[in-house]
Amino acid sequence: MLVIVDYDTGNTQNVKKALDYLNIDHQLSADPAVIGRADGLILPGVGAFKKAMVALEERGLVAPIQQAAANKKPLLGICLGMQLLFDRSLEFGETAGLGLIDGSVEPIPTNLGVKVPHMGWDQNQVIKADPISTGFDGESSYFVHSYYVRTRPENVLATCHYGVTLPSIVRQDNVIGMQFHPEKSGSVGLRGLAAFKELVENGNYSRN
Repeated sequence: MLVIVDYDTGNTQNVKKALDYLNIDHQLSADPAVIGRADGLILPGVGAFKKAMVALEERGLVAPIQQAAANKKPLLGICLGMQLLFDRSLEFGETAGLGLIDGSVEPIPTNLGVKVPHMGWDQNQVIKADPISTGFDGESSYFVHSYYVRTRPENVLATCHYGVTLPSIVRQDNVIGMQFHPEKSGSVGLRGLAAFKELVENGNYSRN
């Protein structure tokens, strides 16, 4: 079963509706024991990085999420949830993240002729073949964010361009992130969620 991590900061209801539509068995939970038994985790997120990390810490969810990732359980972070997977964020000062993917979260530059936040539909360019990124090349998905991740090139599966090149899909071993909202991205986003479900069903997944 997939477990959506409930920490009162994510877009959980829309994620649940998307999984219901796809007939994917799932549960919304803030119980560390339930999270520990999950076959795969989805970490949604909307809002500020520091507030989200505080919410995870207050609910005792940081260690269970980190342990699940260490146990090679597939983990998908969505929007802010993707950013939380990284080492740190510079939003409102430096804040440590979950440390599951190497890199940092930095502000989208405001001097490049684009409006911040990056809000609306934008086109993905797949730069690395992967079951998760299959079907996204040239397709648009829905973004809402003011910060973006900077990570090692080998972690980036797809990008979009918004003043700078932004990673839109990332993966480091069994930990995956989508900067856009797949649950708001129509058939393209649903395809990404279905691909994650298939990855979970294939068992513990680690990229060589």
